[in-house]
Amino acid sequence: MSTHPEDARLAASGPRDVTLYTRPGCHLCDEAKSAIEPLLREFGATLREVDIDADPVLKERYGWDVPVIFIGQRKAAKHRVDLEQFRRDRGRDCRDSVHPGQQELQDNSESNGRPGEIHVE
Repeated sequence: MSTHPEDARLAASGPRDVTLYTRPGCHLCDEAKSAIEPLLREFGATLREVDIDADPVLKERYGWDVPVIFIGQRKAAKHRVDLEQFRRDRGRDCRDSVHPGQQELQDNSESNGRPGEIHVE
């Protein structure tokens, strides 16, 4: 088991915690962030950006394979984000984390034709 602090933080992440592993000057990272920001607001999710170049372990782990996006503890995308898949995934994860009284609100949003699950390439 890894003892890196980022692994512990990721293990404690919930379904509304989105982590973007990135590096400065990465145009795919910038595109991914811009693409998912409206969806994060829609689902009340929070984004945490992690500069892999600032940490030798993360730099070794991800190398040039950025951006990498995690939803909660699950690796959800690498390099490019399929927004419709991201929306479906966020909706399912958020629905699974709501209280029973909130289920009806979540079900209504899905009936409005908003699919989306993150596509891993």
